[in-house]
Amino acid sequence: MIFADDHALVREGLKLLLATIDGFELVGEAGDGPGLVDLLAQCPADILVLDLGMPGLRGLQDVRALRVRNPRLKILILTANAEPRTVDAALKAGADGYLIKSGDLGELPEALDAMRRGESYVSAALRPLLALHAESRPPPESDFAIASPVPLTRRERELLTLIARGATARDVAARLGISPLTARKHRENLMRKLDLHSAAELAAFAVRLGLPTG
Repeated sequence: MIFADDHALVREGLKLLLATIDGFELVGEAGDGPGLVDLLAQCPADILVLDLGMPGLRGLQDVRALRVRNPRLKILILTANAEPRTVDAALKAGADGYLIKSGDLGELPEALDAMRRGESYVSAALRPLLALHAESRPPPESDFAIASPVPLTRRERELLTLIARGATARDVAARLGISPLTARKHRENLMRKLDLHSAAELAAFAVRLGLPTG
């Protein structure tokens, strides 16, 4: 295992915590991006605990590069950044786990065990935020364009997604920052454009397109 963080105190704390966990051994530590690259070349490791904010590190771009150069390496992000978009992007870039420094570092053993089993792990404090982020994210535009027989604007796609989740005109208005009257007008225009005649038909159409309904 390798610890990569530009703060020596953080690395020392991690070493103390690692000493209490069976089955893991520290083989090296780095304080910046170039040092980490050199260390990985000299001391192949199976797990990397990585701070995204280290000097000489280009963030997620380097996470992808590390994954390509070291396909068997498990990468656990340990950072102060709790932004859901960053967490989501890090996992998509190839990270196997994500912990925040303001969270419970007692989760480290759980994260390491999960990664050893081939599973991903996200800090418990972040999971509700990630769920909300996923719910609010509109469907991928390219996928929707392929599935929908009628071209729709971004606002129309967002409206259709909300209706599929059972949102009322008042719910739609609150989510989109418009009045309930305008929300109802948008829904009527959408029904006219798709030649549908009720909110139920709109929801059924959204389901056929594979939009999230939960």
